[in-house]
Amino acid sequence: MVYLSAFRYLHSLNIADCKNVNNFALWHLSGHSSLKELDLSRCSKITDAGIKHLLSIATLEKLCVSETGLTADGVLSLSSFVNLRVLDLGGIPVTDTALSSLQVLTQLEHLDLWGSEISDVGAATFRKFPMLSILNIAWTKVTRMPILSIACLNMSNCTIHSIVDGDNTATATLSKLIVTGATFIDADQVFSILQLGCLKFLDISCSNIGSFNFLVNLRNLEHLNVRYSHITDGLMEQVASAGEKLRYLNLSKTKITSHALSVLVGCVPNLESISLSHTLVDDTSLAYISMTSSLRLVDLSHTIIRGFVDSGRENSDKMLSLSALQNLTKLRSLNLEDTKVMDEALQPLSLLTELECLYLKSDFLTEISLHAIASLQKLRFLGFRGAVLTDYGLLSYRPPPLLCVFDLRGCWLLSANAVSSFCKKYQQVQVRHVHVNNPFEDEIVSYGSSASFITTKVPLSRPRTVKSSNTSFVDERMKYSTEELLQLEKSTGFSCMLKDLDLLPEILRK
Repeated sequence: MVYLSAFRYLHSLNIADCKNVNNFALWHLSGHSSLKELDLSRCSKITDAGIKHLLSIATLEKLCVSETGLTADGVLSLSSFVNLRVLDLGGIPVTDTALSSLQVLTQLEHLDLWGSEISDVGAATFRKFPMLSILNIAWTKVTRMPILSIACLNMSNCTIHSIVDGDNTATATLSKLIVTGATFIDADQVFSILQLGCLKFLDISCSNIGSFNFLVNLRNLEHLNVRYSHITDGLMEQVASAGEKLRYLNLSKTKITSHALSVLVGCVPNLESISLSHTLVDDTSLAYISMTSSLRLVDLSHTIIRGFVDSGRENSDKMLSLSALQNLTKLRSLNLEDTKVMDEALQPLSLLTELECLYLKSDFLTEISLHAIASLQKLRFLGFRGAVLTDYGLLSYRPPPLLCVFDLRGCWLLSANAVSSFCKKYQQVQVRHVHVNNPFEDEIVSYGSSASFITTKVPLSRPRTVKSSNTSFVDERMKYSTEELLQLEKSTGFSCMLKDLDLLPEILRK
């Protein structure tokens, strides 16, 4: 921070998540005449005293202090930043009084107050921000919103009585609404005011909504997320009624079946992305999916897809259901993780020549599948997790020239030497495996930073301390040595192992 003080023309500074930055460190920024953007999110050692060092920076237009040690008293001092356009106070105990003190920030366009102490009384202050366009009040006590002309509103995990309390003409500007995990007193009444609006983005995932009749009036929707909602096959007509301009549809973790997809056929001509993860859709759904030629992303993970359908004729072979996806000439991403597909069922995927991302994860896949999809020359991301992949199978695989990430986590037969040799041979490919020196870790995104209003950044439950469990996990696969499994590979029955589950160890039959 001492060195940064010398950068007199510094325009933007992001030191979010820097746990060692304290109040004294901010003193070195005092008096900066060019700094316009400062992100201190999740710097837990920053308190009210540290903010005082910044008050001399009159040029600040963006300030992010979410999940810091700032208190309501410290928020009062922020009124000095009269040029602020973006203010992120997520996770700070902002009170109605403290919010009222900020009404002098008349240039404010983006205000983030998730997890604060504001109520309906403090919500009246929002009218004092004439330029306000983006507002996040998730996890607050606000139940009724005043009349506002804003574009984006996040009221996730709130109890909602009214989105606009009064004349509904102000909702004409609302284009993005996120109410993940919200409790509605009367959803039909709340959404009826949106009939005159131009809502394009709606996230009602994890909410208590039971009736979706209001979707009929939302003709401009492009993004609809009903994940973990009460949507069933019988309610899909309401979803289809808003589908003419729909581009993104998330139906994951609902109780729909393949019949729900038949209702959508012809109603969503512009659909580009559909998520059916953790639903009861089976192989019959693929025929319906293939009729939406505009699809670019299809998520079928954690479903009962097997890759086969009965032809309907006696004594005939089963048809490969994934062949239907050949009609999706624009398909770029396909997720088949944790489905029931086996090697033979994946053969049609070799014809999806435009595919860029393919996610596979199954104990029933072997290197046969890996080499079968080797013809996909445009792949940039390939997941082949949990498969029965040997060292020979890996080293004999030639990745496509554009491949950037090769996810092999859970492929427990691979040795460290084989993985290391593959990495050295194909240095342009980032391999994700336990034997890689820098194993891949899923990105942890704080739910507090909500500048882009991504739904996954809003928690379904309040943060709580998680204690480590003393429960031990015994990997049943350790009962079998690598030599035994390699010997099984050389046996004459290995080629049909997936057809005869009696040949599989107990762990692979699960």
